[in-house]
Amino acid sequence: MATQRSRRLRKKLHIDEFQELGFSVAWRFAEGTSEEQIDSTLDAFINEVIDPNGLAYDGSGYLVWEGLVCLQQTGKCTDEHRELVRKWLQDRGLTDVQVTELFDVWWD
Repeated sequence: MATQRSRRLRKKLHIDEFQELGFSVAWRFAEGTSEEQIDSTLDAFINEVIDPNGLAYDGSGYLVWEGLVCLQQTGKCTDEHRELVRKWLQDRGLTDVQVTELFDVWWD
């Protein structure tokens, strides 16, 4: 039996039309990569892929990075977003690039 919830409660619970899908991403810089090169690559990642596509990235690392990508606004990332991020990272020569399937960022 389906539960009827008000719009306000669906929004608060991040379900139905308020569900947010995102994906995890991880990659590795080559051993010996300088801090300056890491910083400039991350700046380019944000400026060329994340911001222009309305995405948000939360992650950390040094030579090995991992994080979460979702939309800046409430909504659902797509497989096209996943492939865009994967391709950009691989095209920059980063290794061990891993992009997960889409998942609910609030409930998975």
